[in-house]
Amino acid sequence: MANFWMVDFVPLLAATLAALACALVGNFLILTRRAMAADALSHAVVPGVVIAVVVTGSTASPVILGGGLAAAFAASGLVAFLTRAGRVEPGAALGIVFTSFFAFGILLLEWTGLARTAFDIHHVVTGHLEGLIWVTADDAAGASPLVMLGQLPKVVAELALVLVLVTAILVAFHKELALIAFDPVFARAAGLPIGALEAALLTATALACTAAFQSVGVVLAVAMIVCPAATARLLTTRLSRQIGLSLAIAFATVLIGYAAAVVGPALFGSALALNAAGTIGATAGLALALTAAVKARA
Repeated sequence: MANFWMVDFVPLLAATLAALACALVGNFLILTRRAMAADALSHAVVPGVVIAVVVTGSTASPVILGGGLAAAFAASGLVAFLTRAGRVEPGAALGIVFTSFFAFGILLLEWTGLARTAFDIHHVVTGHLEGLIWVTADDAAGASPLVMLGQLPKVVAELALVLVLVTAILVAFHKELALIAFDPVFARAAGLPIGALEAALLTATALACTAAFQSVGVVLAVAMIVCPAATARLLTTRLSRQIGLSLAIAFATVLIGYAAAVVGPALFGSALALNAAGTIGATAGLALALTAAVKARA
Protein backbone atom coordinates (compact mmCIF):
# COMPACT_ATOMS: atom_id res chain seq x y z
CA MET A 1 0.00 0.00 0.00
CA ALA A 2 2.87 2.37 0.80
CA ASN A 3 4.23 1.71 -2.68
CA PHE A 4 0.89 2.79 -4.19
CA TRP A 5 0.94 6.16 -2.42
CA MET A 6 4.53 6.85 -3.46
CA VAL A 7 4.48 5.55 -7.04
CA ASP A 8 0.90 5.42 -8.34
CA PHE A 9 -1.24 7.94 -6.43
CA VAL A 10 0.16 11.16 -7.92
CA PRO A 11 0.16 9.92 -11.56
CA LEU A 12 -3.45 8.80 -11.13
CA LEU A 13 -4.44 12.11 -9.54
CA ALA A 14 -2.62 14.19 -12.17
CA ALA A 15 -4.12 12.20 -15.05
CA THR A 16 -7.60 12.51 -13.52
CA LEU A 17 -7.37 16.28 -13.07
CA ALA A 18 -6.06 16.75 -16.62
CA ALA A 19 -8.72 14.42 -18.04
CA LEU A 20 -11.57 16.22 -16.27
CA ALA A 21 -10.40 19.64 -17.48
CA CYS A 22 -10.06 18.38 -21.05
CA ALA A 23 -13.41 16.56 -20.99
CA LEU A 24 -15.22 19.71 -19.83
CA VAL A 25 -14.10 21.82 -22.80
CA GLY A 26 -14.54 18.85 -25.11
CA ASN A 27 -18.31 18.94 -24.66
CA PHE A 28 -18.61 22.40 -26.19
CA LEU A 29 -16.04 21.71 -28.91
CA ILE A 30 -17.94 18.57 -29.95
CA LEU A 31 -21.27 20.42 -30.05
CA THR A 32 -19.83 23.25 -32.16
CA ARG A 33 -18.13 20.72 -34.48
CA ARG A 34 -14.67 21.92 -33.52
CA ALA A 35 -13.12 18.68 -32.35
CA MET A 36 -10.20 19.27 -34.71
CA ALA A 37 -9.54 22.54 -32.90
CA ALA A 38 -8.54 20.51 -29.85
CA ASP A 39 -5.96 18.64 -31.90
CA ALA A 40 -4.71 21.90 -33.38
CA LEU A 41 -4.41 23.72 -30.06
CA SER A 42 -2.76 20.84 -28.23
CA HIS A 43 -0.01 20.86 -30.86
CA ALA A 44 0.09 24.64 -31.30
CA VAL A 45 0.98 25.35 -27.66
CA VAL A 46 4.37 23.62 -28.01
CA PRO A 47 6.34 26.51 -29.61
CA GLY A 48 4.77 29.01 -27.22
CA VAL A 49 5.83 26.97 -24.21
CA VAL A 50 9.37 26.52 -25.55
CA ILE A 51 9.80 30.23 -26.35
CA ALA A 52 8.43 31.25 -22.95
CA VAL A 53 10.83 28.90 -21.14
CA VAL A 54 13.84 30.06 -23.19
CA VAL A 55 13.06 33.79 -22.85
CA THR A 56 12.37 33.70 -19.11
CA GLY A 57 14.75 30.91 -18.18
CA SER A 58 12.01 29.50 -15.96
CA THR A 59 9.75 26.46 -16.08
CA ALA A 60 7.29 27.90 -13.58
CA SER A 61 3.65 27.13 -14.25
CA PRO A 62 2.60 30.76 -15.02
CA VAL A 63 5.37 30.98 -17.63
CA ILE A 64 4.31 27.76 -19.33
CA LEU A 65 0.60 28.64 -19.23
CA GLY A 66 1.31 32.13 -20.56
CA GLY A 67 3.39 30.79 -23.43
CA GLY A 68 0.77 28.18 -24.26
CA LEU A 69 -2.05 30.74 -24.24
CA ALA A 70 -0.10 33.12 -26.47
CA ALA A 71 0.64 30.36 -28.98
CA ALA A 72 -2.99 29.20 -28.94
CA PHE A 73 -4.31 32.68 -29.71
CA ALA A 74 -1.65 33.16 -32.40
CA ALA A 75 -2.63 29.86 -34.03
CA SER A 76 -6.33 30.73 -33.84
CA GLY A 77 -5.69 34.13 -35.40
CA LEU A 78 -3.64 32.58 -38.19
CA VAL A 79 -6.39 30.06 -38.94
CA ALA A 80 -8.94 32.90 -39.13
CA PHE A 81 -6.62 34.88 -41.43
CA LEU A 82 -6.04 31.94 -43.78
CA THR A 83 -9.77 31.19 -43.88
CA ARG A 84 -10.94 34.75 -44.57
CA ALA A 85 -8.09 36.49 -46.36
CA GLY A 86 -6.45 33.47 -47.95
CA ARG A 87 -9.76 31.75 -48.77
CA VAL A 88 -8.45 28.45 -47.44
CA GLU A 89 -11.02 25.85 -46.35
CA PRO A 90 -11.26 25.88 -42.50
CA GLY A 91 -10.24 22.24 -42.10
CA ALA A 92 -7.24 22.73 -44.36
CA ALA A 93 -6.28 25.91 -42.49
CA LEU A 94 -6.35 24.00 -39.19
CA GLY A 95 -4.18 21.27 -40.64
CA ILE A 96 -1.66 23.74 -42.02
CA VAL A 97 -1.40 25.73 -38.81
CA PHE A 98 -1.20 22.97 -36.20
CA THR A 99 1.32 20.88 -38.14
CA SER A 100 3.46 23.97 -38.80
CA PHE A 101 3.33 25.10 -35.17
CA PHE A 102 4.10 21.62 -33.85
CA ALA A 103 7.00 21.14 -36.26
CA PHE A 104 8.36 24.58 -35.34
CA GLY A 105 8.05 23.67 -31.67
CA ILE A 106 10.04 20.45 -32.15
CA LEU A 107 12.73 22.37 -34.06
CA LEU A 108 12.90 24.90 -31.22
CA LEU A 109 13.32 22.05 -28.74
CA GLU A 110 16.36 20.86 -30.69
CA TRP A 111 17.86 24.29 -31.41
CA THR A 112 17.58 25.54 -27.84
CA GLY A 113 18.85 22.36 -26.22
CA LEU A 114 15.61 21.77 -24.31
CA ALA A 115 15.29 18.44 -26.10
CA ARG A 116 18.03 17.18 -23.79
CA THR A 117 16.11 18.18 -20.68
CA ALA A 118 12.70 17.23 -19.26
CA PHE A 119 11.12 18.94 -22.29
CA ASP A 120 12.14 16.28 -24.79
CA ILE A 121 9.96 14.96 -27.59
CA HIS A 122 8.73 12.03 -25.49
CA HIS A 123 7.63 14.47 -22.76
CA VAL A 124 5.73 16.52 -25.35
CA VAL A 125 3.94 13.56 -26.90
CA THR A 126 3.25 11.22 -23.97
CA GLY A 127 4.02 13.33 -20.89
CA HIS A 128 5.86 12.02 -17.84
CA LEU A 129 3.23 10.49 -15.59
CA GLU A 130 5.64 7.75 -14.55
CA GLY A 131 8.03 10.38 -13.21
CA LEU A 132 5.49 11.91 -10.82
CA ILE A 133 6.70 10.14 -7.68
CA TRP A 134 5.54 11.32 -4.25
CA VAL A 135 8.91 11.12 -2.55
CA THR A 136 7.62 12.30 0.85
CA ALA A 137 4.61 9.96 0.93
CA ASP A 138 5.95 8.02 3.93
CA ASP A 139 6.62 11.23 5.88
CA ALA A 140 3.10 12.53 5.17
CA ALA A 141 1.38 9.28 6.18
CA GLY A 142 0.55 10.36 9.72
CA ALA A 143 0.11 14.06 9.03
CA SER A 144 -3.10 16.07 8.76
CA PRO A 145 -4.85 16.29 5.37
CA LEU A 146 -3.65 19.87 4.82
CA VAL A 147 -0.05 18.90 5.48
CA MET A 148 -0.39 15.92 3.15
CA LEU A 149 -1.77 18.14 0.38
CA GLY A 150 1.08 20.58 0.88
CA GLN A 151 3.64 17.83 0.34
CA LEU A 152 2.20 16.63 -2.97
CA PRO A 153 4.23 17.45 -6.11
CA LYS A 154 3.40 20.94 -7.40
CA VAL A 155 2.02 19.61 -10.68
CA VAL A 156 -1.06 18.42 -8.77
CA ALA A 157 -1.81 21.92 -7.48
CA GLU A 158 -1.24 23.38 -10.96
CA LEU A 159 -3.64 20.93 -12.60
CA ALA A 160 -6.22 21.48 -9.86
CA LEU A 161 -6.01 25.25 -10.39
CA VAL A 162 -6.46 24.86 -14.14
CA LEU A 163 -9.48 22.59 -13.58
CA VAL A 164 -11.01 25.28 -11.34
CA LEU A 165 -10.32 28.01 -13.93
CA VAL A 166 -11.75 25.96 -16.80
CA THR A 167 -14.83 25.11 -14.73
CA ALA A 168 -15.31 28.77 -13.78
CA ILE A 169 -15.11 29.92 -17.42
CA LEU A 170 -17.58 27.31 -18.64
CA VAL A 171 -20.00 27.87 -15.75
CA ALA A 172 -19.91 31.64 -16.29
CA PHE A 173 -20.75 31.33 -20.00
CA HIS A 174 -22.63 28.03 -19.95
CA LYS A 175 -25.96 29.31 -21.29
CA GLU A 176 -24.38 31.47 -23.99
CA LEU A 177 -22.05 28.72 -25.20
CA ALA A 178 -24.93 26.23 -25.24
CA LEU A 179 -27.03 28.63 -27.34
CA ILE A 180 -24.16 29.12 -29.79
CA ALA A 181 -23.74 25.35 -30.03
CA PHE A 182 -27.41 24.52 -30.66
CA ASP A 183 -28.60 27.63 -32.57
CA PRO A 184 -25.75 29.87 -33.75
CA VAL A 185 -28.02 31.85 -36.09
CA PHE A 186 -30.38 32.83 -33.26
CA ALA A 187 -27.44 33.55 -30.95
CA ARG A 188 -26.02 36.00 -33.48
CA ALA A 189 -29.43 37.57 -34.10
CA ALA A 190 -29.94 37.95 -30.34
CA GLY A 191 -26.83 40.10 -30.19
CA LEU A 192 -24.60 37.75 -28.21
CA PRO A 193 -20.89 38.68 -28.37
CA ILE A 194 -19.94 35.65 -30.46
CA GLY A 195 -16.30 36.65 -30.77
CA ALA A 196 -15.84 37.17 -27.04
CA LEU A 197 -17.58 33.89 -26.20
CA GLU A 198 -15.44 31.99 -28.70
CA ALA A 199 -12.37 33.62 -27.15
CA ALA A 200 -13.51 32.42 -23.72
CA LEU A 201 -13.90 28.86 -25.02
CA LEU A 202 -10.51 29.13 -26.73
CA THR A 203 -8.96 30.29 -23.46
CA ALA A 204 -10.46 27.35 -21.55
CA THR A 205 -9.27 24.92 -24.22
CA ALA A 206 -5.77 26.40 -24.29
CA LEU A 207 -5.54 26.25 -20.50
CA ALA A 208 -6.55 22.59 -20.47
CA CYS A 209 -4.18 21.70 -23.32
CA THR A 210 -1.21 23.57 -21.85
CA ALA A 211 -1.69 22.15 -18.36
CA ALA A 212 -2.11 18.65 -19.75
CA PHE A 213 0.96 19.14 -21.94
CA GLN A 214 3.15 19.45 -18.85
CA SER A 215 2.19 16.12 -17.32
CA VAL A 216 0.31 13.85 -19.72
CA GLY A 217 1.39 15.02 -23.20
CA VAL A 218 -0.54 15.99 -26.31
CA VAL A 219 -1.75 12.46 -27.08
CA LEU A 220 -3.75 12.13 -23.88
CA ALA A 221 -4.90 15.77 -24.05
CA VAL A 222 -6.48 15.23 -27.47
CA ALA A 223 -7.96 11.87 -26.45
CA MET A 224 -9.54 13.30 -23.30
CA ILE A 225 -10.96 16.35 -25.08
CA VAL A 226 -12.61 14.34 -27.83
CA CYS A 227 -13.39 10.79 -26.67
CA PRO A 228 -15.32 11.23 -23.37
CA ALA A 229 -17.51 14.01 -24.79
CA ALA A 230 -18.15 12.14 -28.04
CA THR A 231 -18.96 8.95 -26.12
CA ALA A 232 -21.36 10.79 -23.83
CA ARG A 233 -23.01 12.46 -26.84
CA LEU A 234 -23.86 9.02 -28.21
CA LEU A 235 -25.65 8.19 -24.96
CA THR A 236 -27.72 11.36 -24.42
CA THR A 237 -28.90 14.52 -26.15
CA ARG A 238 -29.21 16.61 -22.98
CA LEU A 239 -26.20 18.85 -22.43
CA SER A 240 -26.21 18.69 -18.63
CA ARG A 241 -26.38 14.90 -18.67
CA GLN A 242 -23.75 14.77 -21.41
CA ILE A 243 -21.30 16.82 -19.33
CA GLY A 244 -21.84 14.60 -16.29
CA LEU A 245 -21.42 11.43 -18.34
CA SER A 246 -18.28 12.75 -20.03
CA LEU A 247 -16.67 13.44 -16.65
CA ALA A 248 -17.58 9.96 -15.40
CA ILE A 249 -16.22 8.39 -18.59
CA ALA A 250 -12.99 10.41 -18.34
CA PHE A 251 -12.50 9.30 -14.74
CA ALA A 252 -13.24 5.65 -15.54
CA THR A 253 -10.89 5.56 -18.54
CA VAL A 254 -8.06 7.01 -16.44
CA LEU A 255 -8.51 4.29 -13.81
CA ILE A 256 -8.86 1.45 -16.32
CA GLY A 257 -6.10 2.72 -18.61
CA TYR A 258 -3.63 3.25 -15.79
CA ALA A 259 -4.39 -0.17 -14.32
CA ALA A 260 -3.90 -1.75 -17.76
CA ALA A 261 -0.54 0.01 -18.12
CA VAL A 262 0.70 -1.24 -14.76
CA VAL A 263 -0.85 -4.70 -14.50
CA GLY A 264 -1.40 -5.65 -18.14
CA PRO A 265 2.17 -6.61 -19.10
CA ALA A 266 2.51 -8.82 -16.00
CA LEU A 267 -0.44 -10.89 -17.21
CA PHE A 268 1.64 -11.79 -20.26
CA GLY A 269 4.79 -12.51 -18.28
CA SER A 270 6.55 -9.21 -18.94
CA ALA A 271 8.38 -7.27 -16.23
CA LEU A 272 7.90 -3.96 -18.05
CA ALA A 273 5.03 -1.47 -17.80
CA LEU A 274 3.29 0.29 -20.68
CA ASN A 275 3.22 4.06 -21.10
CA ALA A 276 0.34 5.20 -18.89
CA ALA A 277 -0.74 8.20 -20.98
CA GLY A 278 -0.81 6.14 -24.17
CA THR A 279 -2.78 3.34 -22.51
CA ILE A 280 -5.31 5.77 -21.04
CA GLY A 281 -5.75 7.42 -24.44
CA ALA A 282 -6.22 4.02 -26.10
CA THR A 283 -8.80 3.09 -23.45
CA ALA A 284 -10.74 6.28 -24.16
CA GLY A 285 -10.71 5.54 -27.88
CA LEU A 286 -11.81 1.94 -27.29
CA ALA A 287 -14.70 3.14 -25.10
CA LEU A 288 -15.85 5.46 -27.89
CA ALA A 289 -15.56 2.74 -30.53
CA LEU A 290 -17.49 0.19 -28.44
CA THR A 291 -20.23 2.70 -27.64
CA ALA A 292 -20.58 3.63 -31.31
CA ALA A 293 -20.76 -0.05 -32.29
CA VAL A 294 -23.44 -0.81 -29.69
CA LYS A 295 -25.51 2.24 -30.68
CA ALA A 296 -25.23 1.32 -34.35
CA ARG A 297 -26.71 -2.13 -33.66
CA ALA A 298 -29.44 -0.84 -31.33
